[in-house]
Amino acid sequence: MKVNVVYAHPAQDSYLASLHRRVVEVLKARGDEVVDFDLYAMQFDPVMQVEELKGHAGPSPAPADLQVYIDALQWAEACVFFFPTWWSGMPAMLKGYFDRVWRPGVAFELPADGGTIKPALVNIRRMGVVTNFGSPWWYTRLYMRDPGRKVLLRGLKSMCGRTEKHLYLAKYSVESITREERKKFAREVERRFERF
Repeated sequence: MKVNVVYAHPAQDSYLASLHRRVVEVLKARGDEVVDFDLYAMQFDPVMQVEELKGHAGPSPAPADLQVYIDALQWAEACVFFFPTWWSGMPAMLKGYFDRVWRPGVAFELPADGGTIKPALVNIRRMGVVTNFGSPWWYTRLYMRDPGRKVLLRGLKSMCGRTEKHLYLAKYSVESITREERKKFAREVERRFERF
């Protein structure tokens, strides 16, 4: 399988960074082709400029700095995203990636008559998410009603082809869990991606 991995965390020594490395190793060991993007290390610019925004209204070429990301997205059969959840959402770096890369003509088509948008990433059949939270599970899932999961697995996934499989793996209260709990979650992430 062809997999585009997108990692968005500023700290290379974070717990999430270790999960990212493990999953990339698992995918490669399975024989998958992996294109792995570390948005911070690649100094991805998440800020959409006004000219680029105006280009969303009609057919216009994507800015040159986005082409490597667009090529990987259109090549992939699966996407996997790694990010911390801050303030019930993804980091600005990853949000900017979606704003700029998952653009009209790439992720979806805007009908001229103003009708319903049409998915354009029909090549992507699987989506994986690995995230962690400082907040406890009940706050995210019960009180906030899981906004990050909805954005990715309802909104963005709808731009993809008929999804055969998706994973959403989240670890809550990550700053206060034990070393053994971290290891247990890492093993679970690894196990789930072995069958992804």
